[in-house]
Amino acid sequence: MIKEQNIRNWALKGIAIALCGFVLVEVNYPLVQSQSRLALFGLLGLSFAFLHVHLLNRKSIGRVLRASDWLPVALTLLTFGYVLIQTEPAFSSLWFNSSTLGDRAGQEVPYDYVVGCLGLVLVLEATRRTIGLTLPLLTLVFLLYARFGTAMPDWLFPHRGYAWSRIMSQTFLHSQGVFGIALKVMFTYVFPFVIFGAFLEATGATGFIIDLSRRLFRNSPGGPAKVAVLSSGLMGSLSGSAVANTATTGTFTIPMMKSSGFKPHIAAGVEAAASSGGALMPPIMGAGAYMMLEIITPPVTYLQIIKAAIIPAVLYYLALLLVVHLHAKKIGASSDVDASTLPRLSVSQGLVFCLAILGLIVFLLLGYTPFRAVTLSLVVILGVSPWAKDTRLHGSDILDALVRTARAGIPLIAAASCVGIILGVVTLTGIGSKLPSAILPLAQNNLFAALFLLMISTIILGMGLPSAVCYLLMATFIGPLLKNLGLEPLAAHLFIFYFGMMSMVTPPVALAAFTAAAIAKADVMRSSMAAFRFALVGFLLPYAFVLNPSLLLISINGKSVVGPALISLLFVLSGILFFAVSTTGLFSQRVNGLARVALFVSACVVILTPGLTLGHVSIKSAALITGVTLLVINTLSERKLLHEKWVCDATTG
Repeated sequence: MIKEQNIRNWALKGIAIALCGFVLVEVNYPLVQSQSRLALFGLLGLSFAFLHVHLLNRKSIGRVLRASDWLPVALTLLTFGYVLIQTEPAFSSLWFNSSTLGDRAGQEVPYDYVVGCLGLVLVLEATRRTIGLTLPLLTLVFLLYARFGTAMPDWLFPHRGYAWSRIMSQTFLHSQGVFGIALKVMFTYVFPFVIFGAFLEATGATGFIIDLSRRLFRNSPGGPAKVAVLSSGLMGSLSGSAVANTATTGTFTIPMMKSSGFKPHIAAGVEAAASSGGALMPPIMGAGAYMMLEIITPPVTYLQIIKAAIIPAVLYYLALLLVVHLHAKKIGASSDVDASTLPRLSVSQGLVFCLAILGLIVFLLLGYTPFRAVTLSLVVILGVSPWAKDTRLHGSDILDALVRTARAGIPLIAAASCVGIILGVVTLTGIGSKLPSAILPLAQNNLFAALFLLMISTIILGMGLPSAVCYLLMATFIGPLLKNLGLEPLAAHLFIFYFGMMSMVTPPVALAAFTAAAIAKADVMRSSMAAFRFALVGFLLPYAFVLNPSLLLISINGKSVVGPALISLLFVLSGILFFAVSTTGLFSQRVNGLARVALFVSACVVILTPGLTLGHVSIKSAALITGVTLLVINTLSERKLLHEKWVCDATTG
């Protein structure tokens, strides 16, 4: 048993080294064909997944079951290796019919179909092990839809149906399925950034971020909750995964929140809401930004995506900080009682963190591709870290960083492979063009109705899926619809991505909240509802920036965007304040029910009213004045009560 475990550990380390090394070399200096590199990428990623995550996720697993994990590894080597050999010119002597796998489309040999069948099963099983049943079950539904299209009712978009051989060819053997855009994005863009984040964490940047956040909020009511918001936002940009972010920062921030007076489910809700927004935080943004590079037409640059995401991300975290502050005041939460014992901030760790992020931005501004920029930023980390003892990376630290990279990357590799199957079915059956034609009449050419339908569809589809995966599926399904809505393409795609992100905290399946609840030892559904409440303002903000593209710093017809952006930002900030007060019921003092309703309506009007025409500005201004008046009355009433109390105390004294 011990010997098998040692072999497994060494195998995992070897695969991690090979995976990271191959990606860094191949994205910068391509050596093999496109499908060949994706086949090798999938081979290494799925092999790591099968060895790292057991068949049954239990501590007491028999020796036979543990040993059985080597069987799918062997089959992965066989199937993905077969695609590699039958594609790469270096192995041309082994090609069937003296032609590549791609050239045999429609004339596959029996071995091709055997490999295709095994490959699909392996992808589904790897995805089940790494992210759960939701995506594999959805994939199976699409495969059955492709096979039995003639049996579908009219409302399920029937089609002529395809044989299993055609389905396997489309989804695994060629470049429109597993080895398509989803895995390509993971390989080219996402995985290099995962490596970057792992090495940055190895230098101590994680501890620096948390210590800095604690010092900033050490004397503030509910300081630990604000630490969770700020640190989770910064960490979330590195990981891009709400669940991983929650698991990383939550183990530290949730106990702090509980000790300062937050109930367990509230602490879990704050952490989940804070971690979910990290995928929108520039400059890294998880996988979503890189998928947009491949999907949006006309094409946009990485810098355009980062620029567009800045204001929405900052607004989300400002709103969350405000809601957390008012809630902390309402319950009388204390500040961070342990902040006084914090050690001095590590200047060297802060320097490595700042230089790495600054280097990434500078390289992007200089015109380097994202993968080249992140590779150079990784060189910056390795060049700067040895100069201080607390950031110096030894051989064991580098090996640990590579293994952490592989662990963080395998869910993405498996999910991207599985999504590739769905995208292959979408292309094969044409459902991608049929779905928008059904949604658009439902919206009856009403923009709000169409956006609302998109929101609901994205949240439902995103339940149980990583936000980037949800975005890719929705962008594929309703891409043609976005063109008919008259929206800026980048704004529309960010709208979808944003709600894919919000699905992480939307009951009944809120993966980030589930993770936080486990750490807080709180009820899962209460934690999910708390996360939903704290993130509620996030359900209004996407409407604000999609209806007011100036908030995304998108210029319309070449006009200056600064003035409209500042005006729109003023209204949205006011709306966020009104919304926070209405949901928490506190400003200077408690707010009564009628005033809360009025503030909520004012917030919706100020945030959701589109454009800056004279009529729209008048409506927004009226709502703004109403909200400000209510807050002023609340403040004056509180001062009056304090004055009366002072007079009463003075008289009795």
